[in-house]
Amino acid sequence: MRKLSFLAAVLATTALATSASVFAADSFKVDPVHSSVIFSAHHAGAGYVFGRFNEVSGTFTLDTADYTKSTVEAEVKTDSVDTNNDKRNAHLKSPDWFNSKQYPAITFKSTAVEKTDDTTLKVTGDLTLHGVTKSVSFPLQLTGRGEFPAGTKRAGVLAEVKVNMSDYGIKGMPGAVGDEIKLTVAFEGTM
Repeated sequence: MRKLSFLAAVLATTALATSASVFAADSFKVDPVHSSVIFSAHHAGAGYVFGRFNEVSGTFTLDTADYTKSTVEAEVKTDSVDTNNDKRNAHLKSPDWFNSKQYPAITFKSTAVEKTDDTTLKVTGDLTLHGVTKSVSFPLQLTGRGEFPAGTKRAGVLAEVKVNMSDYGIKGMPGAVGDEIKLTVAFEGTM
């Protein structure tokens, strides 16, 4: 009888450990209604112009047991660029900038993730823009977890990334618009 009780306890412990490792990684689909990709560019050596992309999608997996197994993937539709000025938007979609017809999306796919502290990960991955792929690294802040509406689990992440447009073959307007673009990516995902 004792052998059976001991065997049952071992099997139960093994089952719990296995289920904990299976469920340690949570996968989230980016909620486009509660997510943003905002950018800023230095204009004429004076001020900053801000814009956003209205169509974003992606997924991220957070493995709290082993953050190196976490992943991030994102896609931004270049045709959805919005600077609150129709003429400027059309210019940004043109071959001078994003060339939205030839390159309809900006994509990112992580290749490595490491934990730097309790609320921050270092993410490295391939950023493809204007048909050019480059490896980039940036801190990814874990902004929190919640549930809304009832039964819909959510997690948030935030990143700030600097990109030089010339690295991706975008000439833009030298002298009028700075080469460095600052991106703020705030994703809220649901599962």
